[in-house]
Amino acid sequence: MCGICGFAGFRDDERLSRMVGSLVHRGPDDEGRHVEEAVSLGMRRLSVIDVSGGRQPIWNETRTVCVVMNGEIYNFQDLRARLIAQGHRFETKSDTEVLVHLYEEYGDACVEHLRGMFAFAIWDREKQVLLLARDRLGIKPLFYAVRDGRLWFASEIKALLAGGVQGTLDAQALKQFLTFLYVPSPRTIYDGIRQLPPGHTLTFAGGRMNLRRYWTLKPDPEAAVLRGEEAEERLLAHLREAVRLHLISDVPLGVFLSGGIDSSTVVAMMRAVSGGPIRTFTIGYGPEDESYNELAFAREVANRFGTDHYEQIVKPDAVDLLPRIVQSFDEPFADSSAIPNYLISQVARRSVTVALAGHGGDELFGGYPRYLGQQFGASYDRLPVGLRLGLAAAGRWIPESTHSDNWPGRVRRFLQAGGCAQDARYLRWITFLPPEWGENLFTPEFRTLAGTEKPEAAYYRLYREWPSSDPAERAMAVDIQTYLPDDLLAMGDRMSMAHSLEVRVPFCDHVLAQFAMGLSARARFRHWRLKSFLKRTLRTSLPDHLLHRPKQGFMVPLARWFNHDLKPMVRELLSEEAVGRRGYVRYAYVRWLLEEHASGRRNFQDQIYALLVLEIWQRMCVEGRPV
Repeated sequence: MCGICGFAGFRDDERLSRMVGSLVHRGPDDEGRHVEEAVSLGMRRLSVIDVSGGRQPIWNETRTVCVVMNGEIYNFQDLRARLIAQGHRFETKSDTEVLVHLYEEYGDACVEHLRGMFAFAIWDREKQVLLLARDRLGIKPLFYAVRDGRLWFASEIKALLAGGVQGTLDAQALKQFLTFLYVPSPRTIYDGIRQLPPGHTLTFAGGRMNLRRYWTLKPDPEAAVLRGEEAEERLLAHLREAVRLHLISDVPLGVFLSGGIDSSTVVAMMRAVSGGPIRTFTIGYGPEDESYNELAFAREVANRFGTDHYEQIVKPDAVDLLPRIVQSFDEPFADSSAIPNYLISQVARRSVTVALAGHGGDELFGGYPRYLGQQFGASYDRLPVGLRLGLAAAGRWIPESTHSDNWPGRVRRFLQAGGCAQDARYLRWITFLPPEWGENLFTPEFRTLAGTEKPEAAYYRLYREWPSSDPAERAMAVDIQTYLPDDLLAMGDRMSMAHSLEVRVPFCDHVLAQFAMGLSARARFRHWRLKSFLKRTLRTSLPDHLLHRPKQGFMVPLARWFNHDLKPMVRELLSEEAVGRRGYVRYAYVRWLLEEHASGRRNFQDQIYALLVLEIWQRMCVEGRPV
């Protein structure tokens, strides 16, 4: 695991030093650079594989091709053996070295042979070509900017800014942030700074850039034809293989264990493929937030598989914590699950350098109630339009809850979107602009700056293009290509790297992902149960009461904090003066959010948190002043 950075088209050693220095948290163990007139490459290393010998940049035998990489290549041992048989000579035992030799054999198609999480830069000295590449599902980040025939790249936006790239606010990106709680790829909050999309390469030569998509998410046709136990056995084999590959490490390794199905599955598969010690890490909250605790379930899983279990009750000082979290993202990011992810990474790093996590399980196997909502919606659509519109109006009177499940809120949202088409209904459920306001929450001046482009346009396209007419399958496909890389995986990377911890995500192995997407919604939601196919597959690995307990999620009691712990902070940062100074949203909208939330009629924790994060980011990252 590393942080990488560099530029092409000019030389400036001081800029490179600033970029490398901004990434120390991603790689505290080592530093490497290569500089020539046409290109500069830099990296900071967190040593995981070939600790003593895997220093970067790494060259081929003739020193005509060199590479810096962030991530891990899980099939590097097989690739290494194949390349040696083809006559290539290796100087290290590092997974990174296979990249330069693969490039010699296949050019930019080298990425098609890789299985892992990666973002890398290869410099071809003879052809004077810089190649950037990002893994298929977007586990590792890679940002870039092009100006006047020059290109910059880095693992984090802060390194690009340190390298002299000017950051001006992208109004459309800000609109997307308030819509989704994150900025969808390829945009960032800065105009002109882009994120290389998952499954893409970028080549830069002669001052010109070319993007190429080398992989597209497709359902594995084998999964569709397998039936019953045969399909379950195949899935179990894929799970075991994915976890086995993710255990390759020369440093201590552990697991984030929430007690939910996904993290428990990772632990169960680890025990199935390894007899060695397993370290598991869990955090919980005090008695006032009991509905958010999963400590007892995590403890039961740890006991069942004989792990060395670490748990900690956290009482976070949210006022102190939020600025540190916001600064780690470099741009506004308002999924409040970043808070427990930050805390558990902090706890795990005291014992291990690498941790496995369950990200991706919900999107692949159907773990969110909204997928069942899509299934049920197909039947609900048969009701007369007048009845559905009447129920939508009545739904406005359903009070919401601040508990972790908030079922009243889900019923309310379902009814209120009942008159929409399938795709529009799903977009209503995954966006956060209250329908009472819509785009009228923005000031007229900001709406002019942001333009008329709809933030949801790409999501509609992905929904309609998926090769299935089933609404739940389409919804999951949208999430895997948007919410998973741009929210969950981005969060996992930034929160772990803030503590110099590498997080690996076995569910995001692309072979496993394609198999899961080949399963029908009917299989994944049998008997109207979430993750029913995965649960049947795991029935001999995990006890029934763990498999069939209600989904909880890795969350924080944010709604209660806003009414208590964070109330003074909210009052100051979202004051009429502060909101008016920014000019993005109407203060009448902010006042309405706060009043509705405080009254208990609505749960607007996500919308309030987004505005809070935006103001903290503006002060710290743009204006350079403390909160």
